Amino acid sequence: MRKDLDIIHNWIAPKTRVLDLGCGDGALLQRLGREKQVSGYGLEIDPEQIQRCVERGVNVVEQNLDQGLGNFGDHSFDTVVMTQALQTLRFPHLVVDEMLRVGRECIITFPNFGQWKARWHLAFSGRMPVSDLLPYEWYDTPNIHFCTFRDFEVLCRQHNWQILHRQVVSESTTAGLLKDFLPNLFGETAIYHLTR
Repeated sequence: MRKDLDIIHNWIAPKTRVLDLGCGDGALLQRLGREKQVSGYGLEIDPEQIQRCVERGVNVVEQNLDQGLGNFGDHSFDTVVMTQALQTLRFPHLVVDEMLRVGRECIITFPNFGQWKARWHLAFSGRMPVSDLLPYEWYDTPNIHFCTFRDFEVLCRQHNWQILHRQVVSESTTAGLLKDFLPNLFGETAIYHLTR
């Protein structure tokens, strides 16, 4: 399992209710249910991923996150999770507001577009970076809002979202040692745990 999903697993309390936005194949919800007796739902738009959720026994609803979470009441869940989808949303700030309405807390992960490899690639090749984490060309990418750790923290301050925890993940060993010292430069993935 990805490093960010392991951290999220550790942050979620046992026997709570979780809503996973853009849940993919449902692996996180399945693991939380099995290991922590968490109950919940996943929201997904991709029919193939929805089928994988069903095969795993994960409750899943087909839903486009850009259309909001109006079908869920206030505080319906303890935690709302969204991994690697913030940058694909049309209005990410509105979705985070909805996450904090529907859940008491939310956990969000996103790729750091300010990471040194992306800066280096853009500066020296003059082209948008392509990597294992972001394997798309500029013209076919689902990523429409490029965000850094600093950008996200400014957004949190503007909306009075309280940061409970922040974790920075990096796959490389060298960057892994420096990511806590200079997260915006060396962190590849941001993981934020928020509340109001």
